[in-house]
This record gives sequence, structure tokens and C-alpha cells, in this order.
Amino acid sequence: MNKWLKYSLLGFLIVVLTLSGFAGGFIAGHSIGTGNQPLISLPGAPALVTPQTANTATPSDYQTLFKPFWESWDLIHKQYVDQPVDDTLLMQGAIRGMLASLGDQHTSYMDPSQFTQANASLSGEYSGIGAWVDTTGDWLTINSPMPGSPAEKAGLLPGDAIIKVDGDDMTGIPGELVIKRVLGPEGSLVKLTVMREGEKQPLEFEVTRARIVVPSVESKMLDNGIAYVKINTFGDKTTEELTAALTDLMKQNPRGMVLDLRNNGGGYLQTAVEVSSQFLPKDKIVLYEQYGSGQKDKYTSLGDGLAADIPMVVLINEGTASASEIVAGALQDYGRATIVGVISYGKGSVQTWTPLSNDQGAVRVTIAKWLTPDGRAIHKIGLSPEVYVTMTEEDYNNKLDPQLDAAIQTLMALLAGTPIPTSMPTVTPVP
Repeated sequence: MNKWLKYSLLGFLIVVLTLSGFAGGFIAGHSIGTGNQPLISLPGAPALVTPQTANTATPSDYQTLFKPFWESWDLIHKQYVDQPVDDTLLMQGAIRGMLASLGDQHTSYMDPSQFTQANASLSGEYSGIGAWVDTTGDWLTINSPMPGSPAEKAGLLPGDAIIKVDGDDMTGIPGELVIKRVLGPEGSLVKLTVMREGEKQPLEFEVTRARIVVPSVESKMLDNGIAYVKINTFGDKTTEELTAALTDLMKQNPRGMVLDLRNNGGGYLQTAVEVSSQFLPKDKIVLYEQYGSGQKDKYTSLGDGLAADIPMVVLINEGTASASEIVAGALQDYGRATIVGVISYGKGSVQTWTPLSNDQGAVRVTIAKWLTPDGRAIHKIGLSPEVYVTMTEEDYNNKLDPQLDAAIQTLMALLAGTPIPTSMPTVTPVP
């Protein structure tokens, strides 16, 4: 079974502005259907679809309920000024509206393009400007440009809200649709107008789109025998890449490790369990899933972790969401790692992605909440670090990383058996 038929632990609709991706949920560990059998079959030709003939396609129990729908369908085909209308777009719009009526930002419809993009984002290869973005606000907002990406080279910064694309106003346009406007062929230009906090007037950027390959895991040895591992997403190759990275790092006998989960919007549930298992003893609870029925399932660590004993600090920020919050939350609950950074996003719900018939995209539905091993619900709350340290726009501009600096200092204090210092620049313990 493909992982996208499982739980997506993608966080708060952080997507990659390339082939976009982030789908705000996590792909379920069990399938709820393949989409091969539609519940309602719609006739294909407009002339055949009337309130009367539609009854043959609508289950008898729902014919009365759906009568206004088919009346509306018929009126559109008979009266709308611009004919012929696109039945596929009407169908997709109906699904999108139905799911939006639930009032859950993580329950939604993905059209075929969005569904393809969402899965492609977890493979680590993209085509676009190279930025993690948030689609949940009034405008599509840059969460973090990827290092070395066209977005970074152009000067886009975290918090930049895209208000125009190629001169067209994006006010009121759903983030997923704005993404489509930003995407384009490799080598082409896109003009972005952004609002930036502290700037009185909008800023304009021209970005050259490019093909981007993003490793899900990056690692290196730092000074003082500190191993550094950054996980960018919980995708298809993460477990394999993390195993290779830890194997190499542990051969160098590191004294401690910094695990960087900043701007990691999530990915697959099983990958989150596998990643957690590298740092925990066997059979430790990684998370609970709490369903509306009251049923509670648990996921436990797998054992044979390559770094189950090494002293650790975990870095998080406002872009740390869902699957990455699961890992950080489990390590925090067990006292396995000290958390440094700022409060995480707070994505504590569980979604399934179910592909629909005839390659018509997929439906994403929230089916549960997840809890940390101690039973903490972090949805819309987030995880609080033990050591709180921010990054300013000036830090980004000057290529400074006070959060990483604080993580290293915290780890050195842990190794020395001394209290975590509270006088580090810009560092304040969480009350």
C-alpha cells in the first residue's frame, strides 16, 4: 500500500512552492478506501443530467435531500450565460464546498493537480521557487525559503505574505490556488508582491523558477564533538536517509546531538514512528490517536535505535508541525531531549487522503486527534521549549542562527552537568 493511502502527518498546510505539497494532515496508517467505487455516479453529458435523470444516479435514501442540488445543476446548464459549462469543475466545486462546510481547515478536496503535487512534495524533488509556505492565512505566506533556493536568492523572508502574483491581486484567493499561480516551468520568471512586517509599502520580487531537489535529512559534525541532524520532511526517503546519516555520525563518537526540526511541516505517520524509534528504547509510546468514538490507538517505538542513548537537544520553531511535533513531543515527554526554540505550530489532528474515482483527485478528512505519550493535546497550542529563543529578520539577513547557537550551548551545559545558562543572548527560559 502506498504511503499516501496511509496517514499524512503533514502539518498546517505548509507546502513547498515548487510542485507545492503540504496537505495539512497526516496520511493514515490504514486505508479508508481506494476511491475505485464512487458513492454517487454522475452522468457525463450535461444534456443527460436533469433533476429527473439524476435520480437514477442518486441512492434512493438521498433523492429528496439531493433534489435542490440537481435542480441547481439543471439551472446552471439551462440558464448560465457562458455555455457550455465545465462539468468536471462543477463537480470539483461541489465536493470542495461540501468539505468546506465542515469548518475544518484540514478537511478539504484536492483536485488531481494538487493531489499529484502533494505526493510529489514528499519525494524530495520539486520545480518552483523553493520555499516552505503557509496556506491557512488570508494570504499565502512564506514560512521559510529553502537554503540556496531561488526564493532565498531573491530575498524573500519568513513572514512575507504574497498579495500579488504577476500583478494580479491575490486577496481572497485560496492559498492552494495562489500556489498554482506561483508555479511554472523551470527557468521562467514570476513576479511576487509581498507585504512584510515593518515595511510601509509592499515589496516586489522577481524570482526565477528552478528544479529543486531537497534531501529530507541533512547531517554533519559540528565543533566540540556535536552531531547535527536536520530533518526537512517525513517523506518516502527519510527513514533510509536518517539511518545512513546516524550510522555515519555515530562512527565518529559524538558527545551529543542536535536534532533540528525547524520548518518541518510533517509527512507520514509511519515515518514519524520510525524516526522517533532511532532515539527511544523499544516499545515506548510515540503517540496516541483519539477518535470521535472514544477509541484510542497507540503507536510504539520499534527498537534498535542508532541514537537511543546520546544526549540530545531538539530545535523547533513556529514551522514545526504535526509529524515533527510528534517526534519532539515524545522526546520531551520522556525527558529524552531538551527542547530549544519557540512554540511550535500546534497541528494535532489526523487526516486520511482517499483518492477518488477516475483520477479526480482526493478527499482529505480529519478522522482523529493525536496526543503525546503523556496524553497532551497540542492542537492549536503547540509544544513549548524549555529554552525559548527567537530569530529576527536581522538574523536571517545576516545569516545568523541564534537558535542553533543556543541549542549548542544548552547541549554543552547538559554534557558538563551544569544548569542550562539563562544569560545567553536572546535566550530566555520558558516560564
